[in-house]
Amino acid sequence: MIKRLMMLAAVMLSFGLAVSEPAAALERKTYDAAAVAADQAAGKAVVIHVSAPWCPTCTAQKKAIDTIKDEPALKDVVLYELDFDTGGAALKELNARSQSTLIAYKGKTETGRSAGDTSAKGIEALIKSAL
Repeated sequence: MIKRLMMLAAVMLSFGLAVSEPAAALERKTYDAAAVAADQAAGKAVVIHVSAPWCPTCTAQKKAIDTIKDEPALKDVVLYELDFDTGGAALKELNARSQSTLIAYKGKTETGRSAGDTSAKGIEALIKSAL
């Protein structure tokens, strides 16, 4: 009887592991210059989204990002959200002149930049340029 219970528990455990939900691929964080610098120094794929809560284009971009965020190819990408209204010095440092700007980096090297693109395909291509 104990053997049966142990075998049943092992089967249930392995089944549970097989159907467990994958983690979200694209990691989102609030912009922090030190954290961005650390991720870049580690050679990570980093994307900075300069946005504003009042910006309809930024909202459309976030929706487009939501449609692609779980793609396995994007699992190692870190997306930082930088508020255009409070970004101050960071905006100047990044040369981000408007909200709805996306900037992609592979490590410390900028691989692409776009402003105003709301298409999931365009945003995905930009993000993948950092891989």
